[in-house]
Amino acid sequence: MTPVCLDDYMRLAEARLPATVAAYLFGGSADEVTLNANRAAFNALSLMPRVMRDLRGGETATKLFGTSLAAPLLVAPMGFQRLFHPAGEIATAQAAAAIGAGFVLPTLASTTLEAVAAAGEGAPQWFQLYLQPERAATLRLVRRAEVAGYRALVLTVDAPINGIRNREMRTGFALPPDVRAVNLDGETPDSPPTGGHPIFDGLLASAPTWEDLAWLRASTPLPILVKGILHPDDAAMALDQGADGIIVSNHGGRTLDTAPAALAALPRVAQRIGRRVPVLLDGGIRRGTDIVKALAQGASAVLVGRPIAAALAVGGAQGAAHALRILIDEFAVAMALCGCRTPREITPECLFAAD
Repeated sequence: MTPVCLDDYMRLAEARLPATVAAYLFGGSADEVTLNANRAAFNALSLMPRVMRDLRGGETATKLFGTSLAAPLLVAPMGFQRLFHPAGEIATAQAAAAIGAGFVLPTLASTTLEAVAAAGEGAPQWFQLYLQPERAATLRLVRRAEVAGYRALVLTVDAPINGIRNREMRTGFALPPDVRAVNLDGETPDSPPTGGHPIFDGLLASAPTWEDLAWLRASTPLPILVKGILHPDDAAMALDQGADGIIVSNHGGRTLDTAPAALAALPRVAQRIGRRVPVLLDGGIRRGTDIVKALAQGASAVLVGRPIAAALAVGGAQGAAHALRILIDEFAVAMALCGCRTPREITPECLFAAD
């Protein structure tokens, strides 16, 4: 079968990948309520078509932090992409560069951040950052990202501890010996302190705080987007501590199960933030119509993860590029049928509101 949509790639990848890797890629936490809610939230919204409008000169392109994108679309940070294809993050970066989409490299990449930056040279690349237990280790990652040419930092704050991922447990998922977080090579994590509760006083002893965000803001000139925000108060606090952007996300349904769908949380965050900084959405994007719905709810752009990893598994860099091309083409068609010439014209009026 020749894939014609992102769901096609996901079905093909699930059949092709080992069961353990498929569980890692497609699974969520616990009963996967939040994972499924991300999609259900998009399906619950209807777009309102508009007709007889002059759309000549229209385009899907947009800008974020002074960087031009072919569409308001970035590849979300996904760890250990060599699980899905031998070329891993390099192939995904090449795909994004070929299409003109943004690309976010994770801290837990299975390829060095320098090699990925070189592979996608000239393309808009951001670096996703997990704060390390020692600030010196965090700063080493940040300096490497700066030197390599990454244009922004995406600070992920919603996973200080892993969610309970039953699907992975059932298959016995574990990283193979040849796949590891190579950007953390040479860093020796501190052993969790003994005594007290094993989670609250152990695993979370070095969990990041708002003071760490303020420190990071003072440590780098790069724009910082805080990823993993669902509550409007947290969004406001992030701005108070120096964030340059917010990414509304529930970690793809992989951390706290029964958390709200990212799309459901987006309008309140966008309303609280206003136009002070860009607000992006991550979680559940499968169609170009989803991008229109996200922008109509207040997002400046979206991030897409699992379907691109699935396309990578099926067709390498060409597969990932094809999936991104499908998504952008669908977005253009949806824009046109909603009567919008540019992404800036996508407003809440593009959504159908039942009386």
